[in-house]
Amino acid sequence: MTNNDIWVFIEQEDGKIAEVSLELLAKARELAQQLQSAVCGIVCGHHIEVLAEPIIHHGADRVLLADHPELEDYRTLPYARVITTLARERRPYAFLFGASPLGRDLAPRIASALQVGLTADCTDLQIGDYESKKEKTIYPNLLYQIRPAFGGNVIATIVNPKTRPQMATVREGVMRRRDPDTTRRGKVEYITPTFDPRDLVLQVLTREMRESRVNLKGAPIIVSGGAGVGSKENFELIRQLAHILGGEIGASRAAVDAGWISREHQVGQTGTTVRPRLYIAAGISGAIQHRAGMSESAKIIAINTDPNAPIFQIAHYKIVGDLKEVIPLMIRAFREKAK
Repeated sequence: MTNNDIWVFIEQEDGKIAEVSLELLAKARELAQQLQSAVCGIVCGHHIEVLAEPIIHHGADRVLLADHPELEDYRTLPYARVITTLARERRPYAFLFGASPLGRDLAPRIASALQVGLTADCTDLQIGDYESKKEKTIYPNLLYQIRPAFGGNVIATIVNPKTRPQMATVREGVMRRRDPDTTRRGKVEYITPTFDPRDLVLQVLTREMRESRVNLKGAPIIVSGGAGVGSKENFELIRQLAHILGGEIGASRAAVDAGWISREHQVGQTGTTVRPRLYIAAGISGAIQHRAGMSESAKIIAINTDPNAPIFQIAHYKIVGDLKEVIPLMIRAFREKAK
């Protein structure tokens, strides 16, 4: 059985739906409208009935709910068994996963079991046709899976014309989630999972949770430094400005590659996609890979010695000058204002 539905794997932990899954539901809703098809959210866990309604409110027409004690904690084999069985039976048009640590573990195993392609770490998804000149055939309504390649220097569009489902993992933050529509109604189908004894060889004995020290995605203010900062020592200016503003520290790939700051601070196509209220880009030229990760910030202040730097094309406020002179003045002004 083949259908035109778009499936979204709903990642959850302790009854809380992952942000990337809500973003994917919004994008799936958009794609489904183009295809005149339905959105199906599939969720695994234990005591998760309460999640069905918010999944529908965020865009799903149907929820496949696999509730079982063996699914309470994420383990690759039990989750893969349940989802692969369903996908093999129903063959949806497309199947989307978040490019989270869980999604990056689970999606390739399912794709391998189904013997279909998988495009990892997408930054955009679109619907379009593909013409094979070799076969002299046009394949309509394919999922264009768009992602950076060759270290972010090329944007690749990947299509998979001959197998179903078309599968992709999508980076968190690149799709805009929608506010829940509490008037939406949908169907909930309860799945009774069955397992092979080999699926249960791994047991979770204890769990230890640690919060990330960096929260770029949720930060209302981000101060980012790039190659123009010049050195690890000069990056202290970025830290000081971020601290006095109560914001997070960001960085371009060039600053990370130079070893001035850790990769968890990287903003851009090969880092984190952000939408803060205020983004200050200091010493960042504004290559397309970086702009793709922060261009939707509400207000952008750019500081650069080059008046023709690409970052100025999207900045709301432009400061042409040496950041080593400009940032100390900004820090002094904010300190005086705080008195």
